[in-house]
Amino acid sequence: MREMNTRYQPYVTLLARLLLGGVLLVAGGLKVTKPTDSANAVAAYKLLPTNVAHLFGYALPWLEVALAVLLIVGILIRPAALIGGFIMVVFTAAIASAWARGLLIDCGCFGGGGEIDPSLAAQVHRTYFIEIMRDLGLALAALYLYFFPYGKLSIEKAAPSTKE
Repeated sequence: MREMNTRYQPYVTLLARLLLGGVLLVAGGLKVTKPTDSANAVAAYKLLPTNVAHLFGYALPWLEVALAVLLIVGILIRPAALIGGFIMVVFTAAIASAWARGLLIDCGCFGGGGEIDPSLAAQVHRTYFIEIMRDLGLALAALYLYFFPYGKLSIEKAAPSTKE
């Protein structure tokens, strides 16, 4: 089993980096060009004071893009995975909180965001579940990257081990 892990781990690491980095790049890239929409999407969760929510909404897309570049290129993989995983856990908690409080909002994960027509409540609840599962899966990919950061096509490489 250990041999199989050693054999495939660099490829699983690459896949996890590209998956998490790709999602962050698309999500951040779509929001960077519409910062007001991003700020309003964060405010729609009603978890933070409006001014603070807007500040997070303006900064979040740039953070997502920066983390994505680090992960895709393969630099500072552990810190980028740790921050990316933390963001995914926060997203999961925010969506679960909106669902539990009966808010009908678009998560704003890939642009847009804000309140949704109450006639679409059933569809929104199904979407919340899918978004939570997606973000938990991405958090698990980040956790994997924290423990196994070195893989194929990465600039950052493991330090050579010295066997005496």
